Amino acid sequence: MYGAIIAFKKYNFTDGILHSPWVGLDNFKLLFSTPTTIQIIRNTLALSLLSIVAGFPFPILLAVLLNEVRRMWFKKIVQTLVYLPHFFSWVIVSGIVVTIFSQQNGVVSGLWESLTGRSYPFLYREGSWLAIFVGSGIWKEAGFSAIIYLAALTSIEPSLYEASSMDGASRWKQLWHVTLPGIRTTIALMFILSMGRVMEVGFDQVYMLQNSTVSDISEVISTYIYKIGLMGAQFSLTTAIGLFESLVGLILVLGANAIARKYGNGLW
Repeated sequence: MYGAIIAFKKYNFTDGILHSPWVGLDNFKLLFSTPTTIQIIRNTLALSLLSIVAGFPFPILLAVLLNEVRRMWFKKIVQTLVYLPHFFSWVIVSGIVVTIFSQQNGVVSGLWESLTGRSYPFLYREGSWLAIFVGSGIWKEAGFSAIIYLAALTSIEPSLYEASSMDGASRWKQLWHVTLPGIRTTIALMFILSMGRVMEVGFDQVYMLQNSTVSDISEVISTYIYKIGLMGAQFSLTTAIGLFESLVGLILVLGANAIARKYGNGLW
């Protein structure tokens, strides 16, 4: 919080945080007067919202499917396989992704070429890059996030399933009327937390997967802060956009919680 003062100053190492010249909102005015900043914010929102819309249901679906498995040895093997990517760094995951989708010797590119007779630059086209970005994020984190939902599923009373079964409810109806309502509070909690991270697209994932060809959609706030703030030494500008990012996250958390509270699932 102390470092946030830099956003309102023309910071330099010689004068330090307290004695650097005060410029008020000039850094914010400079940021939002340039088309580049608007595009970066738009990219950040687009990538994050796309990841939430496409990726948020996957851990729930995975947890429900694992909960239905009755053979424990098979369940443990699947759990291990889907949890494992979470413990890999994005350097490793991105290396795997690039190896698979590389135009020169990638597995998917080779299969595509054998089917169509021509190669396809998956990592250099905006549409396919977006799909790879979202898909790699889901593959890495869905398994670990499912742990939370699996823990919530254990709190559902087995008698509810027995009663619904006696009433003639199918497995689908039990899922819709017993399972999902039973983890509704956990789903609301995870959704509120995910909304707070809308402006925080991970630096590692984007930086390792982006290239100059898709920079129009892959340049986000975190990579902008790295390139302009650390490499360009414009600390005041990047602190300003970081503070803006935090304020937007706070507003989204409060808004999501207000909506959830109307249905009795708010955090406060």
